[in-house]
Amino acid sequence: MIDRPTPGYKGGTVAQSIPNSKQRVTPESQQRIIELRKLLQNASYAYYSLANPVMEDAIYDRLYRELQELETQYPELITSDSPTQRVGDTPATGFETATHNIPLYSLENAFDQDELQAWDERWQRHAEIPIPEPVQYVCELKIDGSALALTYENGVLTRGVTRGDGVAGEDITQNVRTIRSIPLRLNVDNPPARLEIRGEAFLPVAVFDRINNERQANNEALFANPRNAAAGTLRQLDSRIVAERQLDFFAYTVHLPDGFEPSKTQWDALELLQSYGFHVNPNRKLCNSLADITAYFNQWDTARLDLPYLTDGVVVKLNNLALQSHLGFTQKFPRWAIALKYPAEEAPTVVEDIKVNVGRTGAVTPLAEFQPIPLAGTTVARATLHNRDRVAELDIRVGDTVIVRKAGEIIPEVVRVLPELRPPGTIAFSMPTCCPECDSTLVQPEDEVVIRCIDASCPAIIKGSLVHWASRGAMDIDGLGEKWVEQFVDRGLITTVADLYQLTQEQLLDIDRMGKKSAQNLVEAIAQSKQQPWHRILYGLGIRHVGSVNAKLITKTFPSVDALVNASFDQIEAVYGIGPEIAQSIHQWVRIASNQTLLQQLQAAGLELKSDLPDPLQADVSGESLSDANLALAGKVFVLTGTLPTLGRSEAKEKIEALGGKVTGSVSSKTDYVIVGEKAGSKFKKAQSLGILCLSEAEFLKLLQTANAVE
Repeated sequence: MIDRPTPGYKGGTVAQSIPNSKQRVTPESQQRIIELRKLLQNASYAYYSLANPVMEDAIYDRLYRELQELETQYPELITSDSPTQRVGDTPATGFETATHNIPLYSLENAFDQDELQAWDERWQRHAEIPIPEPVQYVCELKIDGSALALTYENGVLTRGVTRGDGVAGEDITQNVRTIRSIPLRLNVDNPPARLEIRGEAFLPVAVFDRINNERQANNEALFANPRNAAAGTLRQLDSRIVAERQLDFFAYTVHLPDGFEPSKTQWDALELLQSYGFHVNPNRKLCNSLADITAYFNQWDTARLDLPYLTDGVVVKLNNLALQSHLGFTQKFPRWAIALKYPAEEAPTVVEDIKVNVGRTGAVTPLAEFQPIPLAGTTVARATLHNRDRVAELDIRVGDTVIVRKAGEIIPEVVRVLPELRPPGTIAFSMPTCCPECDSTLVQPEDEVVIRCIDASCPAIIKGSLVHWASRGAMDIDGLGEKWVEQFVDRGLITTVADLYQLTQEQLLDIDRMGKKSAQNLVEAIAQSKQQPWHRILYGLGIRHVGSVNAKLITKTFPSVDALVNASFDQIEAVYGIGPEIAQSIHQWVRIASNQTLLQQLQAAGLELKSDLPDPLQADVSGESLSDANLALAGKVFVLTGTLPTLGRSEAKEKIEALGGKVTGSVSSKTDYVIVGEKAGSKFKKAQSLGILCLSEAEFLKLLQTANAVE
């Protein structure tokens, strides 16, 4: 990216418009301001998005200063999309959590051509409709940065949110506005009233190197890699610092509102994004086969090293947007896209020790500790060996030379041992039979490869549970880190998470290096966590297989702990998105006496183990979602198949859910209605064989009209 100076920068700040008089606005001045903004916006678009400057820097700076002076003279004409308003003058005090208008899903990964082929076969099996020929795919380089969701209203940027957990993220609009390749106003005369843009913010390699050189000169800690630096930059409270770091942005998805003429292909959508003024990756390619994808992937395997930004793979998407819409999503991934990843960086090192770690679920994991090595942008000194079977397979020993890589470029793992370099006298490692933390006998549950400590009083399990409970996604207890947790458990102050709420400031003052202010802050943070909602509490309990997303699904259907404790296995499994393994884990956990005692202790401590939704157990006991029991379609299960004449799937789903119904992806004996559109497939046939009522769109709309009349 070309390093262009930001107009108005003096010592890291931007010259601000200070109203010094109230003069009457003249038509000529108003028109000139409009002209200047248009000229500057076009110049920025050509410079940052097209890398094709159309204006000399000196001219740009002169026009920018003229606009600044006019806005100072007529402050009432300043608008949020003006080029002078990119950087805020006042640092933010914090970031608010914002719910995404459209969820941000992760991408499924493929690590070789066989996995790519398996994905291609999988989506075709799932399609259940004639697949348009030829099948085309859009390939884009996978940028190593931070995903952002941008909202534009009437063409003006109004919100920028981090990915977060995909459901909600942090509102960092003030920082997003500093990224020069993100237009403050779309480059279109008649924009939609509202649209969503998705893309990746990143630090160019040259900018990353410059920042680290400056930090090294100032004796500051260096950033580990551009991805971490980009993520940390976006969360700076002072937008002036964000502006100085010169983040870039590639847009890759546009969500247009209903009624607005959509693009028919992914390729057209990228062209549309570029016409709107966004920086779109110029190295994208339209492919007509998996062989074309493989050629593109191989081309960039080495060529990517010369790019001005980091990429770790290729994103493959079906080009046909109607097919994308039909295929939809799994619980985690879009079915119509996949990330084909390049092999992780590997490096040799020497094993210095092999230890085992006991996690919060009691899983005993062997770890290799080795001489520190730089790997994929960070320095690593230990790696997981996964389980006993993997240790035996590797035959790893202290003193061995091993090859280490980052699985998914995140978790270090030992790939292989180099036995030809093994020194004499080494001893084969064997897993312990007793827990290294509590000396309890370890067990290997049926159908599992991991060995577990099943003693609930094991200090390692307690510590892990407490750290998870205090984590940001759960109870978010600021200041309660591992070092304090270890001391609390070792001193016998805490045996369960409920004990946290009995801690006093006086008790904490006896802890090593715990000052009066720190003790007061921690007690207050623990007390504040009592305000966390029911779904966070459920996630914080650390029930196996229950992540933050599953916890939200469960608590929506079972809005109180009593409802969940009294629910049957079938009722839990019937929650959309919850499979038998998760349902069994929850059902067993809530029936253990010690866990019920823990729940009672948390309630007694003042935590609200419920939400404002009605109790489903007071309605239909069929096991369906019953939180909308008083609505006209409460408890009714719908399946959509084929293409409806006028309604989109999302619109039809919203209408059903607004009246208390539920939309699922498969037909079963529990299905009440199947809405049938054009080119309906096997779901329609299965519904007919089961005798389920099938409705056309017209009949469906009539049903909705009747239901609304009941309301």
